[in-house]
Amino acid sequence: MKIAIDAMGGDFAPEAIVEGVARTIKAGLPQGVTLVLIGQELVIRGCLTKFDVADASGIEVVHADDIIEMAEHPTKALSQKPNSSIGVGFTHLKAGLVDAFCSAGNTGAMHVGALFSVKAIPGVLRPGIAGFVPQLDGGTAIMLDIGANADCKPDMLAQFGELGSIYARHTFGIESPRVALLNIGEEEQKGSVAVQAAHQLLKENKRINFVGNIEGKDLFMDRAEVIVADGFTGNALFKLGESFYEVNKLLGLHHPFIDRTNYESIGGSPIIGVNGNVIIAHGISSPAAIQNMISLAIRQVNANVPTHIEQALA
Repeated sequence: MKIAIDAMGGDFAPEAIVEGVARTIKAGLPQGVTLVLIGQELVIRGCLTKFDVADASGIEVVHADDIIEMAEHPTKALSQKPNSSIGVGFTHLKAGLVDAFCSAGNTGAMHVGALFSVKAIPGVLRPGIAGFVPQLDGGTAIMLDIGANADCKPDMLAQFGELGSIYARHTFGIESPRVALLNIGEEEQKGSVAVQAAHQLLKENKRINFVGNIEGKDLFMDRAEVIVADGFTGNALFKLGESFYEVNKLLGLHHPFIDRTNYESIGGSPIIGVNGNVIIAHGISSPAAIQNMISLAIRQVNANVPTHIEQALA
């Protein structure tokens, strides 16, 4: 298994990225896993030396001249910088040279790159970005979408329920994950026209375990393993949840559950519905976040989610 990592992407790249890789190496890579760092080779090798893993096994470096900056227009940057770390990463993923590609760089470029390189799985209306929501019982729910699709039609929302269900089944090992639709009330007639229509489509889908609507107050309450939302609503609520950790820290409070709302605890968000394993990390990612992102990538490759989605939609 080869996990490619954009060494140049992120607010604190390349140091934070390479340090996260170094921590992963020192903690012990699973047998057969190689981490492929993509970016400016001399810079990367200097960082590997700094973090004392220059001669460690399990690391490869692939040179890429350019960097797509955070503020650049995604489509324009990808077309003008094919030799960027993101561009080269997707070239390797499409060619099957790596099994996953992860980056804390330009989110738009990662999303566009996934759609134009490995492409959407046939039958997927719109791939979505998934977020992981801790539950009070110790479990984790997947929220889809958290930012890729701000405006969603009913059939898109309904499909997020199925995509999330497949992901939860094969990544979390939940046989019949509960699917809930995020709404402003539990009643079927609540919400926008699109959300009301999506409710009916989800209710009629016999391939999923739809349990109805949930509200924002239910986010952490173990009401579902899959939470369906449009990208605008999902992103706003997900970022609110992530803020709990920082608020508690500022107040001098601590609780193990709140620790799980820290963005570092998972390290990244997968794009669900494309023909490959693509994981987007926070731009502010720390070494700890990168280490957890790598663990997520390994787990996702083992779960083989894209193949399961393709089979389900065939």
